[in-house]
Amino acid sequence: MLLHSEMETKPNPHPERPNRLRAIAASLAAAGIFPSKCALVPPREITKEELVMVHTSDHVESVEQTKNMLYSYFTSDTYANGHSACAAKLAAGLCADLASLIVSGRVRNGFALVRPPGHHAGVKQAMGFCLHNNAAVAALAAQKAGAKKVLIVDWDVHHGNGTQEIFEGNKSILYISLHRHEDGSFYPGTGAADEVGVLDGKGFSVNIPWSCGGVGDNDYIFAFQHVVLPIATEFAPDITIISAGFDAARGDPLGCCDVTPAGYSQMTSMLTACSEGKLLVILEGGYNLRSISSSATEVVKVLLADGPSYGTDAAAPSKEGMQTVLHVLDIQRKYWPVLVPIFASLQAQQGQTSSKYANAENKLKRRMLMGGPGPVWWKWGSKRLLYEILFEGRRPRKSKARGK
Repeated sequence: MLLHSEMETKPNPHPERPNRLRAIAASLAAAGIFPSKCALVPPREITKEELVMVHTSDHVESVEQTKNMLYSYFTSDTYANGHSACAAKLAAGLCADLASLIVSGRVRNGFALVRPPGHHAGVKQAMGFCLHNNAAVAALAAQKAGAKKVLIVDWDVHHGNGTQEIFEGNKSILYISLHRHEDGSFYPGTGAADEVGVLDGKGFSVNIPWSCGGVGDNDYIFAFQHVVLPIATEFAPDITIISAGFDAARGDPLGCCDVTPAGYSQMTSMLTACSEGKLLVILEGGYNLRSISSSATEVVKVLLADGPSYGTDAAAPSKEGMQTVLHVLDIQRKYWPVLVPIFASLQAQQGQTSSKYANAENKLKRRMLMGGPGPVWWKWGSKRLLYEILFEGRRPRKSKARGK
């Protein structure tokens, strides 16, 4: 998997590069975790028979043919070299075997330190750095090992369009994705809240699409508390698979979001209760080596029951985060009754907040009409004064630095 790399020389190295695995392995070793506290799973190449349960035979063959080429491209950003077909089969095989081991009870949980990633790989196409869909292969392997229901939670900053496509009509596999979307302008453009699945699978695709960049821990935890966990609890999966891209992490050059290692740790901790601890974490994206290594290490600590404990206090979301969660709840409540009271409660809270702001604005207007501060002060100070009226009921001090 370290031999899978872009061969063509370019001014900037490809973000999906071998050092991603090296950085995570080094971080786990430095923390005293790898390999001393982990059992290593023997590598195995996935078989064609297993792959065609997920992909078309033409797709499987197209990936296999790359072993005869020095280098090639499936899309402008999705490369392959002579080692890529083997790397992709090893990644999928390891994920399948880990899922089987977890379902059978032979191991408690697992972290698949694999590449190339997989969640963009669809039924018949490789794209977005992905060749075979590792999470999809793992989900079917889990079912073959005895799991009836599988939950896939995808927190990669990009929507897992491939995973959704593969399972969109399957009600035994629930796919929940939290991703940057921006009305379809963020790659790959799929994953709107109203993409809920098809036929028998309606309601089993749950998309939480962020409307902007910069999304951090509070918004993710809030979405987990109000959407992810209520649905997951009602679904009652036999195993939970995390498509763990760390490109929503603070410092990632592609995701430009703000999730911290502690945030990933808490989300992992919250998911451990969903399937009695049967949890498989599969590496997807993440391109800042420091961010992915520290985040992955914190996630593995949770798997080892060595992570911090977290309270149950409700997270305080951003305005945009609240709007996204309300929109998702409004759509998904017709499929998941557990969401109905949650949606009603949040709507009521929003109504109260809006009423407070409206009252504060009216107070502000009355002060202006009664001869309040002059127009220059109002220009820079009205938002601060509104805050003071709403929360403390007193006029703020003037600042000499009026631009601050």
